Amino acid sequence: MEQRKTVHVVGAVIMHEGKVFAAQRGYGAMKDGWEFPGGKIEAGESEQQAVVREIREELDTVVEPLRCIGIVDYDYPDFHLHMPCWLCVIKEGSLHLLEHENARWLNAEELDDVDWLSADRMILENVRQELLKEDGIT
Repeated sequence: MEQRKTVHVVGAVIMHEGKVFAAQRGYGAMKDGWEFPGGKIEAGESEQQAVVREIREELDTVVEPLRCIGIVDYDYPDFHLHMPCWLCVIKEGSLHLLEHENARWLNAEELDDVDWLSADRMILENVRQELLKEDGIT
């Protein structure tokens, strides 16, 4: 049986005022799909360092990763994705789209309003729970 390549990435679940930041991919095979921004973890980098670097590169913003809220393991046709998802807050900047074609701030009720990529869909329930906590509902 062929060994499938594992891609190690990190996802940033950026929350602000009871909403989460969702971005629409503007490039690649998964163009137009919605995701939590992030990217590959470089050699020697911690997950937190990767989150900070990727958001600076993709959105010209500095975030502070607070805690991991879940790990997604998902099999795409060509590779296996391993994606720890980090709850983040904005430290400085205002999320300028440098690589994505669109973005939205979504509350817990709006999470299903965009067409999430399959892997990102796997973490939505955890994200919904975090949003409800931030709203003071749970």
